[in-house]
Amino acid sequence: MSGPGARQPWALRAYLGLAGALAPVWRAGLERRLKRGKETPRSVRQKLGSEYAQRPEGTVVWGHAVGVGEAMALAGVFARLAALRPDCSFLLTTTARTSGDALKRTGLPPRCQHQFAPVDTPGAVARFLDHWRPSLAVWCEMDLWPALIAGTDARQIPRVLVNARLSSASLAKRRWGRWIYQALLPGFRDLFAQNTATVDALVALGAPRERITVSGTIKALVPPLGCDADDLAAWQDALGARPVWLLASSHPGEEALALEAHAGLRRQHPGALLLIAPRAPARGAEVAALAAGALSQAVPLRSAGAHIATEAAAYVADTIGEMGLWYRLAPVALVGGSIAGVGGHNPHEPLALGCAVLHGPNVWNFSESYERLDGLGLSRPVQNADELARAVAAVWASPRAHDSAALSDPQAEAVLTRLLGHLPA
Repeated sequence: MSGPGARQPWALRAYLGLAGALAPVWRAGLERRLKRGKETPRSVRQKLGSEYAQRPEGTVVWGHAVGVGEAMALAGVFARLAALRPDCSFLLTTTARTSGDALKRTGLPPRCQHQFAPVDTPGAVARFLDHWRPSLAVWCEMDLWPALIAGTDARQIPRVLVNARLSSASLAKRRWGRWIYQALLPGFRDLFAQNTATVDALVALGAPRERITVSGTIKALVPPLGCDADDLAAWQDALGARPVWLLASSHPGEEALALEAHAGLRRQHPGALLLIAPRAPARGAEVAALAAGALSQAVPLRSAGAHIATEAAAYVADTIGEMGLWYRLAPVALVGGSIAGVGGHNPHEPLALGCAVLHGPNVWNFSESYERLDGLGLSRPVQNADELARAVAAVWASPRAHDSAALSDPQAEAVLTRLLGHLPA
């Protein structure tokens, strides 16, 4: 693809023809999701291209993400760009309702709007792009919708891929559609990969190697998560001087290890409180029952109306969008997904709020970040419950203030500079 008049590769032409024919199927699927509560009437209208907010005057930068973490990362990028380019407005699209909800709770950057991305049919895409007329399109990670990309190409809208990450397993899954990737990837002006393995994978899928830069993760640019100020003050008053720590975004198996460590900590610190925020809030009751059995006492559950822990030894925070509160209350957190074989979760979110980070050995999702942060002493690996308890106690005994300059990732900062270069003067 190279703009108006260029003949599209056969695989892309076939996809677009099929996507157009399946437009009624998309509509029916969205209506079923609406009945099950997975969509709202507004999200359905936006995805079908029948409702939009008013487009601001001037330059619009559009970014697309899927998951909550990717959406928050793009919000961080746009917040930085908004400060550097006060003449620009921003649009952030997601496909998942949870991502949109998270953005609303944490707050959008200045001059930024959120809406749901159009379904990947030529008609919905054309309505979306005709309305918003972005001057730059930024894709986050590998959620590449062919009709949407073809539409931006036809309008000669420059596009950039950021935060790309592909493992050997994910590359193998994508090889079946390599003809589509070979049609889409060459049209990106810049591609920013998290590591060298992703560079090789992108080249294998058709991306020009000379346009790829290893940039680490842009999740280092995520702004501090917000929280309700009144809620924070109420918790701080209730906790007083109690020592607190957090198990953040936990997965099955990680709660048991944290509870074992907590039992040891309470022998030296009888008033210690463990906050547990499971990655999947639906596991809240299960986690509370596990904690109650391990600690031989009732464990309050936030979703059940227990809004503040009083004398409890543990508390289960089974809600979405409140990590900013828990990171502010705890001076130290074990970031989940790193004991279980999940690959770890974002260490930059707790660090941005002054919460020290502990992690297990399985951090391949953020391997570059953890390697750098471990080297700076901003995060620390632990292998078992004894090491975890000692590490938590060490932070309680000697909390340290984080150097904001040390938290900055030079590679992620370089992405901002390159994005600015793609904007009209």
